[in-house]
Amino acid sequence: MNTLALFSGAVTLLGAIMVITRQVAVHAVLYLVVTLLGLATVFALLGAPFAAALEVIIYAGAIMVLFVFVIMMLNLGQSDREREKEWLQPRIWLGPALLSILLCAELIYSVSTSSQQEGPLASLSARDVGLSLFGPYVLMVELVSFLLLAGLITAFHIGRHRTEGR
Repeated sequence: MNTLALFSGAVTLLGAIMVITRQVAVHAVLYLVVTLLGLATVFALLGAPFAAALEVIIYAGAIMVLFVFVIMMLNLGQSDREREKEWLQPRIWLGPALLSILLCAELIYSVSTSSQQEGPLASLSARDVGLSLFGPYVLMVELVSFLLLAGLITAFHIGRHRTEGR
């Protein structure tokens, strides 16, 4: 299990370096998703499955969707047609896809070995996550939703003013 945690840490570190070095914002967001998934895998392997589930649900899910909306609304730089051609090239998706495949293979391996023994992955269910999120932590979930809504509204206003100025 330690080897798998170290491997996930290495994938997370590589993804974080790629986030910093990318010049196109969408490419950085793709690598950031891989980094967050790698961090969730590290949490799960080190015995914190609830933190891993929250990492995937909140960060890799909700916040990344917000980042993509912000990038789409700001519409920086090139025309849409040129940007779309650039994003659809296979070489751009190769890095995040390769790192994601490695993490998925590691997750499948760790789940298959944890079913044979008692481990932290076997103790988490969707019901437990739902009861925790909407039980004692419901106020925090609602506050995060307001924060995401405020970010989305801000991105809309910034994008609207940029398109009116053209």
